[in-house]
Amino acid sequence: MIHPQAIVDPKAEIDEGVEIGPWSLIGPDVSIAKGTCVGPHVVIKGPTEIGQNNRIFQFSSIGEDCMDLKYKGEPTRLVIGDNNQIRECVTIHRGTVQDQSLTLVGSDNLIMAYVHIAHDCVVGNNIILANSTALAGHVEVGDSVIFGGFTRVHQFCQIGSYSMSAINSVIVKDVPAYVMVSGDTASAHGMNFEGMRRKGFTQEDISALRQSYKIVYRQKNTLAQAIELLKETYPSSVKVQLFIESLEKSERGITR
Repeated sequence: MIHPQAIVDPKAEIDEGVEIGPWSLIGPDVSIAKGTCVGPHVVIKGPTEIGQNNRIFQFSSIGEDCMDLKYKGEPTRLVIGDNNQIRECVTIHRGTVQDQSLTLVGSDNLIMAYVHIAHDCVVGNNIILANSTALAGHVEVGDSVIFGGFTRVHQFCQIGSYSMSAINSVIVKDVPAYVMVSGDTASAHGMNFEGMRRKGFTQEDISALRQSYKIVYRQKNTLAQAIELLKETYPSSVKVQLFIESLEKSERGITR
């Protein structure tokens, strides 16, 4: 399963059944779990942990030293979950000691060609990052987010679950859960209601979130006033609570 022209360091931990293609380089302190397929011409450096049933395509660079000028060679980590598709020429860098010394990528993600995930990013599950999306350092991404191609995200931004960006979006502030954004610089344009339907949200959930968006974005409330009104209006809605949490968590201010 390991091609004779692959170079695998003896200190790497490779489970049985892992495929590694020709001319790929696997460094020390790398662990790869069963079912994962590493294509040709892939470089994986450690410390890096890669879970089960991932597929990593040619010319990707996984677990490389980060480009932060503060990085001085500390042994920081990259952890990748299960069932991810990592397409051609993707770059994912390890973390820095100035944060948690960790870059984290969850499971069941589609990471398309030329995507960059920088140091200290925390990326959730069931996400689509379309071609040439770039996440700067310390970006946090929730679950089931869709990034349109060529989206660029400023460092330290938080991208809420079920949100969506259009092609060529430049995101410099936090994006609350469910919200759709587009433009350079990105602004909000409603919620990802079609995505909600595909995920099985009820009509009641969608109606509550539609009104929640109006409370925050269409009425003349401050953000603090809008949050309190949402809590009073939808005290038992789990879906609205996720929206509220993303608003309360924002440190850079929300995209409007």
